Amino acid sequence: MSNILILDIGKTNIKVHVLDEHLESRFEKTRRNAVVENPLYPHFDVDAIWDWFCEAVREVTDRFSITAISVTTHGATAALVDRHGSGNGLVLPVLDYEYDGPDAITQDYTGVRPDFSETRSPDLSAGLNLGRQLFWLQQRFPQAFGQATDILLYPQYWVWRMTGKRCAEGTSLGCHTDLWAPERNDYSSLVDRMGWRALFPELKAADSLVGPVCSDFIARTGLPASCQVAVGIHDSNASYLRYLLQNDGQPFSVISTGTWAITMTNSGGNAELDESRDMLMNVDYRGTPVPCARFMGGREYEAICYRLGSYPEERFSVEDIETVFADAVYALPQFCDTSGPFSGTPGRIEGSTDRINGAALASVYSALMLDLELDLLKARGAVFVEGAFLKNSLLCRMLATLRGDNPVYLSNDSTGTVKGAASLALSDPQSPEGGTLCEPLSIDGLDHYRAQWRNYCQALAVESSAASL
Repeated sequence: MSNILILDIGKTNIKVHVLDEHLESRFEKTRRNAVVENPLYPHFDVDAIWDWFCEAVREVTDRFSITAISVTTHGATAALVDRHGSGNGLVLPVLDYEYDGPDAITQDYTGVRPDFSETRSPDLSAGLNLGRQLFWLQQRFPQAFGQATDILLYPQYWVWRMTGKRCAEGTSLGCHTDLWAPERNDYSSLVDRMGWRALFPELKAADSLVGPVCSDFIARTGLPASCQVAVGIHDSNASYLRYLLQNDGQPFSVISTGTWAITMTNSGGNAELDESRDMLMNVDYRGTPVPCARFMGGREYEAICYRLGSYPEERFSVEDIETVFADAVYALPQFCDTSGPFSGTPGRIEGSTDRINGAALASVYSALMLDLELDLLKARGAVFVEGAFLKNSLLCRMLATLRGDNPVYLSNDSTGTVKGAASLALSDPQSPEGGTLCEPLSIDGLDHYRAQWRNYCQALAVESSAASL
């Protein structure tokens, strides 16, 4: 039986999966994604990732016949490569997008940055706009930047390490980078203004094959020379792809959860994207614009738990949620200042927390934020939940209650990006199972609590806006 190997690099964890031709899991291995601190700037340890990945593939090839490889990674990341160099090929380390160094050149960057109406990319802090990253690297390290022959988006960097072939791809380009004009389906004016167009290799579709693995990779892993590598895809778009195959032409939304909670919809035609609320336009694997809204869901969930002395994995009950309502305790956004619909308002907790379970409060907060994101996008139709929040059934059931007439379905696997990425390597991509219909939570007080929470949030936003004037 033929099998597909997937390299899945998230901001928090890195995974290797093997799926068979029916997209059933055969193997999984995980490690944490570490950021290296050094005098230049915090960066991802690509050598450690590569060594671990090659060891994992060697382990896999002893057990399975691998016919294809697909790569999916987090966004806001690129590699500056000298393709004639040796080793990892980098002329500069791969910058961690949470590093705030690029904020220092924001004033200069504002002078070259395209308008939101062109890129549909909100103005984000730190390195979350890939264009700001590249601009900062070019200004800060001009000699090293000048040695780069290619700018490789993160999935395609790993594809290059495996095949020796270079390409670019739209889902990573269209992910709040400032580099892409989604409605024009072309690079933005920033790319030409900075002279970067020649550094991006040929654009290829995510579901096309780059070619076979190279000899060096074969020697390290034992892969067959016939093993093909797909172009690769941005992780949230991999989740979205699965449901696009199943629901094409029907209104639906996908919520991809992990470190980030990203809501994507094909039913938000009337949505007015608000840059200040971290709404943006991604593009799907076909290049079609996709309205999105997001916040750091996993990171904020953890922050609320820790603030109340709880662990994110702590169990809680319906009674714990009812206590949150009865004691009128509110977690108010936001607990990570890098993104979200209330950026600039420091997270705080209103009310006495003496009787409050931190995981219960974090779950209520997360359900309310997801519900708000869907409203901001004017989402219609079914809602499909993917990723880490699937482990929290009460959170999902609260969301189902809040959505009313919009049925909420839970993915039948906890890593939704993986099957989407695997589909790219199939000649006849398969749509996923429809998922399990999520039963709403029968609980009193949720609608009243939501109304009060939104009032508090709005007041905080007004207060923060006035303070910034």
